Amino acid sequence: MDAKTDRGRVMRLVGRDSLQIQQRHDQDMLNLPVKVLQIGEGNFLRGFFDWMIYECNRQGLFQGSVAVSQPRPGGARKLEQLREQDGIYGLLTRGLQDGRKIEEELWIPVFSEMIDPYAEWGHFLSVAELDSLEIIVSNTTEAGLVYQIIDWNPSEAPMSFPAKLTMLLHRRYERYEGSPDKGLLILPCELLERNGDILRSIVLRHAEDWGLSPAFRSWVEECNLFLNSLVDRIVTGYPEEAERYFDKWGYEDRLLNTAEPYYFWAIEGDPSLESRLPLQSAGLQVRWVPDLTPYQVRKVRILNGTHTLMASIGLLHGFTEVKEIAESMEWGEDIRSAMLQEIVPLVPLPPEEVTAYAETVWERFRNPFLRHKLQDIAMNSISKFKVRLLPSLKEYVSSHNTPPSLITVGLASLIRLYHAKQVEGQWYGTRLDGERMLLRDDPDSLMTFYQAWQKVEDGEWSIRQHVASILGDQALWGEDLNRIPNLHEAVSRYIEEMELIET
Repeated sequence: MDAKTDRGRVMRLVGRDSLQIQQRHDQDMLNLPVKVLQIGEGNFLRGFFDWMIYECNRQGLFQGSVAVSQPRPGGARKLEQLREQDGIYGLLTRGLQDGRKIEEELWIPVFSEMIDPYAEWGHFLSVAELDSLEIIVSNTTEAGLVYQIIDWNPSEAPMSFPAKLTMLLHRRYERYEGSPDKGLLILPCELLERNGDILRSIVLRHAEDWGLSPAFRSWVEECNLFLNSLVDRIVTGYPEEAERYFDKWGYEDRLLNTAEPYYFWAIEGDPSLESRLPLQSAGLQVRWVPDLTPYQVRKVRILNGTHTLMASIGLLHGFTEVKEIAESMEWGEDIRSAMLQEIVPLVPLPPEEVTAYAETVWERFRNPFLRHKLQDIAMNSISKFKVRLLPSLKEYVSSHNTPPSLITVGLASLIRLYHAKQVEGQWYGTRLDGERMLLRDDPDSLMTFYQAWQKVEDGEWSIRQHVASILGDQALWGEDLNRIPNLHEAVSRYIEEMELIET
């Protein structure tokens, strides 16, 4: 579709009654004033935040559009595609919800401006002068919220997102002469704890590096709200079967996006901010909370922790995808029970709420439209086990005086899977059927596993000596896991059973 395409025609081509009814309102949305500057053109924000803005606009609650910009030069192509489609793209929501299969199609018309900061730096900075601007949202990946030494040069775009943001805020400060009511609501969605605090600290560091006035720095701190937030939705992007939808619609959308039905956003901020960003008012699963910590613990331990548990056990036994092991006769119910019995009771939120979340997570694992590879989850498994599962293991031992059965199996499976060998510069683990599996982890950690397993192969160590060495390696775990009562015995026994050797 070229840039002259009639937007109403696009909506009609979808062939959905609900969209035809909303056609006039959707066209109006693209003419709303810019209230949001979005740094990040990728799948996640388009399947999460932009959809939420659409819902707010559809209900007449927000009345604002989005100016979108890419954080890296390589994103220019995506912005050009958005221009070619007049800022409109399709969103498929597919999965299980309350036991029912969901498959919904929607067009999202929220982007009124597409700005490439590397080619249109002046235009990018001019957004700061808009009286209508209220919110900046970002998703630049964890690597985007990193301080870099950058020279002050307001005539061209720096590569760093925090540096761009500092220059943009400085432009706004100068335009409105430091007016307190011109501060912005800044919502980083990068998957880092205390992401708002991190971004604010980098902006202030740039301001100090560049010799910007103390008054500006005070305005940044006192008049702008950098909010910590936690996002939760699986957005998988362009679907493999896109052509099927194009044939159905009679229209091609190269920015077609796909998301699961589940979503949740916890924002650490006063509920009064709902007046500026009316997400709850639109009926969305968003919470303004005084402390993100319980929600971070909930997500990391239940969703991410169970993922990591599935990956080590599943890969070792020849499974390849989350849905496959979740629905397997051999492991599915055991892993679900472990989630509910070994992880859920230790999350610091009301038990009914945590259990309901866990059941939703399990439903997400069984999404028939999602091809979530266990090998992708298994990347950096050592650090992931340390963050996602080790706290649950230790707290379970403190409460029950014995290691949790399946988390311990997961740890044993990880150690067994990391029976590592290096071939042509790549590290490979070994499944129970003897097949090699590519390992993507810290090279020093993989060398540690290789050396320990080599001593077993050479007859220098028993399995129990090997396990004691691995569990006691503080470079791997940050502590000596042999000190956890009965853990060494349980892990050793499981690995001996896997190896089918005499003890």
